[in-house]
Formats: sequence, structure tokens, C-alpha cells
Amino acid sequence: MSRTRVGPLTGTPGSQAPALDIDAMIDDRSVGIVVCCGSGGVGKTTTSAALALRAAERGRKVVVLTIDPARRLAQAMGIEKLDNVPRPVPDIDGTGSLDAMMLDMKRTFDEVVTSQATPEKAEQILSNPFYQALSSSFAGTQEYMAMEKLGQIHRQAQKDGSYDLIVVDTPPSRSALDFLDAPERLSSFLDGRFIRILLAPAKGPARLMTAGFGLVTAAMTKILGTQVLKDMQIFVAAFDTLFGGFRARAEKTYALLQADGTAFLVIAAPEEDALREAAYFVERLSEDEMPLAGLVINRATLASDHQISADEAAAAAARLERGARESTEGTAEQSDRTVGLLRLYARRLRLVEREGRLRERFSAAHPQVPTAVVPALPTDVHDLKGLRLIGDLLADRA
Repeated sequence: MSRTRVGPLTGTPGSQAPALDIDAMIDDRSVGIVVCCGSGGVGKTTTSAALALRAAERGRKVVVLTIDPARRLAQAMGIEKLDNVPRPVPDIDGTGSLDAMMLDMKRTFDEVVTSQATPEKAEQILSNPFYQALSSSFAGTQEYMAMEKLGQIHRQAQKDGSYDLIVVDTPPSRSALDFLDAPERLSSFLDGRFIRILLAPAKGPARLMTAGFGLVTAAMTKILGTQVLKDMQIFVAAFDTLFGGFRARAEKTYALLQADGTAFLVIAAPEEDALREAAYFVERLSEDEMPLAGLVINRATLASDHQISADEAAAAAARLERGARESTEGTAEQSDRTVGLLRLYARRLRLVEREGRLRERFSAAHPQVPTAVVPALPTDVHDLKGLRLIGDLLADRA
């Protein structure tokens, strides 16, 4: 699949984005990873699951890695519990297969430690209070571990052919850009100057314990507390041999994301903030030379066939309301219902027009980004049938 190269912020109002061909993307056997990214609350997890299901039912061997899915989504895939181990999704049609899993951030971090350290050193690290806080709550750890798990799955699939497509649902970060930035931030922290200062007493010669270093230690003790500083120093001394491995794996995963076998889908809602975030992400992917497949706009309000405009509907409602004041009680009641329906209809048309303008603005700024628009559903997705419907809508086959 060729990479989409995103153009600069140019374009003319009303320009139409090319259609995103979802089926062509998932049918392309050279595509081995699809990353669904975007800001929080735009339907990334449901889109990831629907995309993975559609790919499996079109013959791919798929695993979907979800991040903090709602319980209803696990139930929709027929799985009682999602965890860090891939679980088969039952009742898949066609010749493919689908496994689903949910990232367990701490367990993934623990797996990295136990795989890279000796049993004695691993136990020392895992029981350390500073490590326990780092592995469960440090800013960026979830994003880093999502990429760590992606790397693990990809390496295993390369060995045994268990999967030919990995679909990744990125963490619900405040900013979509956190997904690309956090792994570098965490690996830099673990390999940074502050950590090296903590490590100096454990591995440096006695001459390093100068009065200046003592002043630094005293200041950190005052800020952090004696026990916290001690826990950090013990952790760093034990973790020292793993620092290089963290940075090396971060660099390998970053290269994997840039490879031709990866496709990024940016997910957004038809709202100004969400599309602005999507635009930032599209531009960042282009700057980092990562393969962008396209944009999915979820929960859109689509126009139905209608004969009158929003202004005409609002004007008709106003005329009926004026006439109702002079009508009999029964006629007035009927007029009130009609007025309410006309106003509801007018509001819906204005919402359609507003969302349309937002989409046109995005297309004008990014004319080369293929786009799929998925209409809002009246109910939540609660079974495979609902996920199939989302997949059909993504592929414009509904």
C-alpha cells in the first residue's frame, strides 16, 4: 500500500477529500499493522474492534490490542474478560480468525523486566516501591507499554505466523500526540541525567562523593524524603543494565511504525476540537514520515432526503405557532406537535450543515487525506452484529 503524503495547510473551501477504501487496506497482505489513533472519546476502541472483525471475516489472522475498553465491548466480542493474553473471539464468519486482548500496563512492564534481568535482579526491581509507582502511574508509561506490547506481538507473529494483521487501539491520552511522544519521554527519563546522578553513588569511585554531590543529595532528600530517595537509588542501581534495552526497543518500535507494512488511521468526531487534534496528528505523522492511511470521522449526523431547508422549516414552525394561538384546543395541540417536529428537523439540518463545514475545512487543509464518514448509531454496540454494522459503515457497504 502506498503511503499517503499529507500536503501543507492549503486548499479551497468545498474541496472533497478522496474516499478511504477500508477493504483495500485490510485486504492488502503487505499491511501487517493498523494503528487507530486520535484524541480521547472519538470511538477509537470500537473502530479498532470493528476493523479487526471485518479483516478477520475477510480472511486475515488478526489480533486486536485494545486499551481500557468498556465492558460492553468485551461482551460485544463474546469474551467475558479481556486481559494481557490474546483470547479468541467466537462466532467469526469466514476463513480468518480474531483474537482480542487488553493492555495490562504493569504486567507488560513486569514482563520486560523478567525477560531482560536475572531472576535475582528482577525480583529486586519488581519489589521496589519506586518501580511499582513507575510501572503503574508514571506519565507516558501506558503509551510506552502499548508500543512494547505491539513489539512483542509483532516479534512473536514473525516467528510462528500466528497473526498476519495487528490492530492497535492507542491509549485515551489527553492529546493524540502523547502516543508518539511518550515512549521517547520515558526512555529519556530512564536514561537521563537525573537517573545518572542517582546512580553515581552506587557505581562511581569515591572521589565522586564530593561536597558538591553531597549538597545535591541533601537537596533531593529534602524534596523527596530519605526513604523515597533511597528506593529510587536502589531501583536505579538494579535497573542500570536494562536502560540501554529500553531505548533500543523504543527505537525499534518507532522504526516499525515508520515501515511500509504499517497503516495509521486517524479517528475523529465531527467536532471542532477533535478535528483540530486530528489535523495536528496528521501533520505530525507526515513530519515523522509515518504511513497515513486516512481519516475516519465517527458519529456524524448525515442529511436525509428532504425538500426544505433548515430556515424554511424554522419559518414554517413560526407560522404554525402564530396560527395556533387562534385555533381550537384540539387543533392547537396538533399544531404544537407539528411545530416541535419542524424545529427538531431544523436543528438537525443545521447540525448537518455545521458538521459539513467542519469536514470541508479539514479537507481543504489536507486535500490528500482519504476520509471515511461513519454515521452515528441510535444505540451502543453490544454484539458482533453491531460491530459488523460499524465495519460495513466504515467500508461504505451499509
